[in-house]
Amino acid sequence: MQIESFQNEKIKNITKLLTDNRFRKKSNVFVVEGQQENERALKYDFEPVEYFICENIFKGIQPNGKIHLVSDKVYEKIAYRGSSEGIIGVYKTKETSLKDFNPKDNSTVIIVEGVEKPGNLGAILRSCEAFGVDALIVTDTKADFYNPNVIRSSVGCLFGMEVFQAENEEVLEYLNKNNFNIYTTIMDETAEDLYKRDFTQRSAVLFGTEHSGLSEFWTGKGKNTLIPMVGSIDSLNLSNAVAITCYEALRQKKG
Repeated sequence: MQIESFQNEKIKNITKLLTDNRFRKKSNVFVVEGQQENERALKYDFEPVEYFICENIFKGIQPNGKIHLVSDKVYEKIAYRGSSEGIIGVYKTKETSLKDFNPKDNSTVIIVEGVEKPGNLGAILRSCEAFGVDALIVTDTKADFYNPNVIRSSVGCLFGMEVFQAENEEVLEYLNKNNFNIYTTIMDETAEDLYKRDFTQRSAVLFGTEHSGLSEFWTGKGKNTLIPMVGSIDSLNLSNAVAITCYEALRQKKG
């Protein structure tokens, strides 16, 4: 039977999952829109709870699992973005712990302190996945990897990445214990060009917020590193800076 009412309890629930971070975290489930994104979630073993499908829009093969058919108007209400191919999935979240991450001898890790925008976090995830970064660590407990805008802007790249949240102290201890080269991005006279850093060994690059950069906690904790620029501007968008760094790490590893 097709769901046609906005007052249906399942429709109210999924709408709340989309808009209420606290409710989403309490429920331990999250929402995934779009055929490609749902395919990636399944590929990387995220456990589906249920699907909402609008048959007038969805053109793919229906996934295995509990399916609710919805009308065009109901789908339009629960769709986070304009065109998401007529399928919305609800999945269980995964718990991750930094202590369970086993780096390779040449692992590259990106660490972002206090990322402010879900769209930026999604773009960072997309670059990390595309260029083979081994893990993304966010040192801000307010960050929500399962925010719909993170999933949308990462195009589902979140699902194939090792992602962690941890406090600065835990991250520093982990990096030192596992013999990572630590590269900070604090603007001062000690900074050297990104291209002079060695990414063929275990490396961690730390980025702060666009507004204030890395916090004082990281001062003196690593080798300062900057992306060389020749224009008049002295900084880049956070996600762009991360993308350039990820590509340089891949370039060095490929020789």
